[in-house]
Order: sequence, then structure tokens, then C-alpha cells
Amino acid sequence: MENLNEQIRLHSLGATVRHKSTFENLISFKNEKELTPEFIKTWAVPFYMNLEQTNLEWFELLLEAKKKITKKDVIKLLGDFNWRTRQTGAFFAIINDYSDLIDIIGVHFLKSEVCYAGRIYAYMFACLNNKKSIEYLEDYLDYYLSKSELWFDQSEAMEALAYIDKINNSNLIDKHKTNWLKFIHDKPNWNAEINTEYLENYIEFINKVKDHK
Repeated sequence: MENLNEQIRLHSLGATVRHKSTFENLISFKNEKELTPEFIKTWAVPFYMNLEQTNLEWFELLLEAKKKITKKDVIKLLGDFNWRTRQTGAFFAIINDYSDLIDIIGVHFLKSEVCYAGRIYAYMFACLNNKKSIEYLEDYLDYYLSKSELWFDQSEAMEALAYIDKINNSNLIDKHKTNWLKFIHDKPNWNAEINTEYLENYIEFINKVKDHK
């Protein structure tokens, strides 16, 4: 019963299916203490379900939050074992330009310990568009496209890399196309074509928030 209760607890936090991977030995950053309900109410609850909004009201809310949230707060969000807080932490790391936190986000992305958050990680890497963010996307695709049984965030990672290719006039995605088609072969609802229009508009919004002083 204790084991069942633990499985239920992990599921509520967004834990993915348990799987052994090549990234097992990477160490995820985790907080030493649980987050307080007050902290979660302030820095997770108003944000985690709205991270892909682009309306004016959300823009103004983010500008206020951007001024108030500290780097320490962002690290706490990233260190919590919960998809809600982790993806919110990754989002704030980008809009506040805490690029030195990329390895925390990158390890979370590669290990895929919680569901949902991987989409935001991939989009934030596309927004960063630097050597390290590209490496994390490539490492993710190299491994997870070979695991057809794991329906994770392969599509978003492909989308992020395609966006980077468009911005940089590169062709990084080409080497993953064959594995991508193999991966989606048994997934009729997955689109073979990678479209970046949504991500382009989203990152344009993110950059407006980032650049606003």
C-alpha cells in the first residue's frame, strides 16, 4: 500500500512512466526543502497554466512578475519535483535572462522526469538559441526518437530545432528527419511536417517581455 501511495503521489506531481535511459546518471537539481504553500501560491499558481498566453493582460502581469521574482525564487521553482513549478521556473529563467541556469533545465529535459514541462523546456531552448541549448535539443532527439514507446516531447524538440534552423539559416534538423519519420510511424495523430509558425509567434512575444525595461 505504501508503494501504491507513493506511485499516486508521483503521478499527481507529473512523474512520467519509469524508464531506464542513457541519462540516468545525470543528477537533477532538487531543493533541500519543500516549497511553502505561500510560495507556490505566489510563483506557480497564477502562471503555470498560462505560460503560452500572448494577450495584453498576460503581458502586463509578466512585466510585474519579472520585476518582483528573484533568481533565488526561479531556482526554487526549478528544484521542485513537480511539472507545474519546473516549467514555470524555466519560463522565468528565460524572460529574466538567467542563462546560467540552462544546465538545470537541460538535465530536467533530458531525464524527462515529469510530463508536460518538456514542451516549455524545448521552447525556451529555441528562444535561447545558443550552442548549449542546441546541444540539449540534439541530445534529446538523438535518444528519444529511438524510443518509439515513449510518447514524450519529441515533436516540440523537433519544432524548436526547426525554428533555430530558420533563424540561423542552418540545417541541424536534417539528420533527425529519418528517425522522426520512424518514430511517428505508429502514431497516426502525430504530424510528420514540422511547422514553426506557432513557435515563431510565441518567441516573438517572449522576446517582447524579455526586452521590456
